[in-house]
Amino acid sequence: MHRSRFLILPLLSLGAADALAQAAAAPSGNAAPAELAGSLFQMLSGLAVVIALLLACLWLIRRLAAPRGSAAAIKVLGAAAVGPRERVVLVRLGEQVLVLGVAPGSVTKLHEMRPEDLPPATGGGAPPSPQRSFPAWLKQAMERRDAR
Repeated sequence: MHRSRFLILPLLSLGAADALAQAAAAPSGNAAPAELAGSLFQMLSGLAVVIALLLACLWLIRRLAAPRGSAAAIKVLGAAAVGPRERVVLVRLGEQVLVLGVAPGSVTKLHEMRPEDLPPATGGGAPPSPQRSFPAWLKQAMERRDAR
C-alpha cells in the first residue's frame, strides 16, 4: 500500500498545478476559487473511483484464485530436480504423504509414507535442522529403501 501513495502524489500535484494554472488564467473575481475547488473535487473523486475499482478487482482476483474443494487439501511440501525437466515432489494429500515423480506429460507415484516419517524441514514432528535439506533426505530415504 505504501507504493500506491508514491504513485498518487504526482497525480495530485499535476491536477493541483493544472487547476492553479486555470485559476491564474481566469479573470479575477470570485469565480476562480470556485472553479479551483470544483476542479480539485472532480480530480479527487475520479481518483477515488479508480482506486475503488482497483481494490475491487484485487479482491475479486484473490477470491477466485483461492483453492476450493479437493484442491484445498493438496499441499506441496518440497521438490527436488533430478534432471533438466524431471522433479521429485513431496505432496501432502489429506492424511497421506506421497512422493511423486513429475516429468513433462506424466506424474508417477513413487512412494507413499506416513506423516510421522516426514523430514523436519517439511513439517515433521522434530524442529527443523538447518543442514538437512529435502534432496539430502530424499537420497537417504532412497538408500534405506534400496537396503531392504
